[in-house]
Amino acid sequence: MINMMEAPGRNTNFSYEQEVPSPSMSIDKLLPALLQCFGIILCGYIAGRANIITSTQAKGLGNFVSKFALPALLFKNMVLLDFGNVIWPFLWSILIAKVSVFFLVCVLTLIVASPESRYSKAGLFSIFATQSNDFALGYPIVEALYKSTYPEYLQYIYLVAPVSLILLNPIGFAFCEIQKWKNEGNHQQRKIVIVGLVVLQVLKNPIVFMVVIGIIGHFALHQTIPPFMASFLDGLANSFGGAALFYLGLSMVGQLGKLTGSSVVTLILLTTAKLLLMPLICKDMVDLLDNTNTSSLNHSSLSNYAFLYGVFPTAPSVAIYAVYYNAELEVVTSGMVISTFLSAPIMYVSAWLLTMRGMDPQLLMNSLLSVSFNISIVTLVALVWTIAVIFLSKKFKRLPHMFTINLFFAQLLTCVGMILWNFMVKEDNFTGQVLTFTLICTSLYSSFIWPGLIALSLVLMKRHEDVKVLPGTFLIAGWGIPASITAVLLISGTKVPDTIDSAFFYGKPQIICTTVVLALSILLGGSSLICLSRGSWAHTEESSAEDLVTEDDPENQSVVEPTAPSGDPNGACLQCDCAPPQPMPDMISTTINNTATTLTGQCESRCESTDCLLVQVEELQQVEERQVARHVLLCLLLTVGLLANLSSCLWLLLNPVPGRLYLELLFFCAVANYGQGLLSFALFGMDKHLIILPFKKRLHRLFYGKKQKEQPQTNLPEEIRMTCSQFTQYHKDQCCHDIVKKRRCGNRTMVESFLGCDLVEWLQQVGLAQGQGEAELYGKRLQEGGVLQHIGQEYGFQDSHLYYRFMS
Repeated sequence: MINMMEAPGRNTNFSYEQEVPSPSMSIDKLLPALLQCFGIILCGYIAGRANIITSTQAKGLGNFVSKFALPALLFKNMVLLDFGNVIWPFLWSILIAKVSVFFLVCVLTLIVASPESRYSKAGLFSIFATQSNDFALGYPIVEALYKSTYPEYLQYIYLVAPVSLILLNPIGFAFCEIQKWKNEGNHQQRKIVIVGLVVLQVLKNPIVFMVVIGIIGHFALHQTIPPFMASFLDGLANSFGGAALFYLGLSMVGQLGKLTGSSVVTLILLTTAKLLLMPLICKDMVDLLDNTNTSSLNHSSLSNYAFLYGVFPTAPSVAIYAVYYNAELEVVTSGMVISTFLSAPIMYVSAWLLTMRGMDPQLLMNSLLSVSFNISIVTLVALVWTIAVIFLSKKFKRLPHMFTINLFFAQLLTCVGMILWNFMVKEDNFTGQVLTFTLICTSLYSSFIWPGLIALSLVLMKRHEDVKVLPGTFLIAGWGIPASITAVLLISGTKVPDTIDSAFFYGKPQIICTTVVLALSILLGGSSLICLSRGSWAHTEESSAEDLVTEDDPENQSVVEPTAPSGDPNGACLQCDCAPPQPMPDMISTTINNTATTLTGQCESRCESTDCLLVQVEELQQVEERQVARHVLLCLLLTVGLLANLSSCLWLLLNPVPGRLYLELLFFCAVANYGQGLLSFALFGMDKHLIILPFKKRLHRLFYGKKQKEQPQTNLPEEIRMTCSQFTQYHKDQCCHDIVKKRRCGNRTMVESFLGCDLVEWLQQVGLAQGQGEAELYGKRLQEGGVLQHIGQEYGFQDSHLYYRFMS
């Protein structure tokens, strides 16, 4: 069966064979399977984000999954595997596809990367692009799609996985060992030792070991597991699914925060290789090599299965490899998160389309219009919320949010235009169609251009601290160029008859214009992201605000740091009076004198919480926060969508008969174009200071406010009391020496304060916490125990640039 689309500019039609074969997969169970998998992942993420399960505890779960549950699952299925029903050309096709992508990524990395980390990057990035999450996420989806039609496809998962584990991963490990050998400078070590280390690393992997043992057991046990082992293996194997998905959610916590400018371009290329290049090569290899299959339906279904397999996201174990070799952790972890969540819509849309291959052409185009219409409605609601958040937080007045809000408006107008287009097409109103097309085309082209302009503005701000080019220039480029191109199409173009797709309203000239816009935007955005990769924004965003309150101001040094003794009632104090001190628990406050109460009221200019300079600095930091990492991530994800659109346009221009696979790309582009506002909502719609923190404060007051008023602080849980007692007696003095600084909180008053992020880092350095989550939980216990408090008593303890002080 061949699905054909005639070249644009002549007549846009789809032709199919009239015979409709039986479906090769069951789509009904796919959405529940996706909801099941990603629902469990979300539960794990929430548990990690809320510190219900700390990073140290998550490592224990990860060890159980990788060293007990998965090896048992592999051993069981390798023993029961039926090699007689295996279509071997499929296995060779996946093998060739993985090897091709592996060596392509490896060679490009060796050419582009710097010599300092060339080999470790080549090894880890190649593993990232080829090792899929076959068992935890892939198997449930394959089971939902093929169990009722082609149940033998399920066992291919266990045949394909060893390709990476036994063949490709050792090559990647070899590159990492070479880099480790070069960094140590011990060049006397023989190469045979490196080979031995790689072999040992592979054999020590329980997954590889149990695959080998399982293959041996397959022939020794004659495809039968002894009864005394069956229940034991079933117990371990059945625990893998939910535990692995839950651990995947836990491992995602805080990973996007590790994304830096230097990893942006790498992440774009790796995501493209994993989610776009891999499935296309897998499918093409099956089409070329599977010549022994006499049934066209079986051949087509196996080819489609290969495409879906290629879309499976990267496995979490790659992050473990990055930690072991201490290389490229931020790229691997961030890429794992992005590929996991991008793979879900790709798999669903692809599987849905593959079940529709025998549909009527008009019904197919109506389905495309319906998908665009439905996702536009959802995206419109999300964008209205996001724009309201940007205006209420007053970030639209500053760069780069001034440009980002234009992108949001372009995305919103695109959705409005698509919603109107759905009604105009049904009414067959030419004037209405032209006006609606003008709105869609202008706003869609604008949404293509703004990501590149935002990336360029980030480069200019990085180099000059403020954009030297007037914002008006960016506004003209972001809106003027799309409007001009649309005007040229309206004046010189000719409407294609009988089309209901706005992307082909003016046929080939419109596709050429779209190709030019996409290519220029990708070129601008890509080059800007490359420039961003050469530096960091880490210290520039807080330095100006921090300088306002530190004690290194020579002009005010004599004013704010008096030498009068604390007992002198006429001397200026060093105690901030923004918030009155609270009593400590009895167990902790037994050795504390009444110095704090005697100093209250001695400041020459008593400062209230609303007038406290530190509180004002916090508010200033919230307003001035540029959210560079979020903007970079938004540009990254939108650039992936632009690459898909460019591939679609080039496919049409270069292929007179695009074929059925183009339909999948066409639907993906529709989802990417009219659903890009969902990415904007995910990154900017939940403002931390405007929504999340006030919501958490109200929930905390709702559940704990009355209890805290009714219960004295002496009734604290034993765990909190012990933590506070230990810290106060053994660690507080050293902590004060290391992180506490004197900062101005008024015209003539100072306070000894520290940043929440500094305490989190200190707790990890001295070994009181094993990770960021545990350190933040430790700080919350100290606050609940009255050892520390926020400078204005407005926030709980957080790993952020909020000011806190120890209670005297």
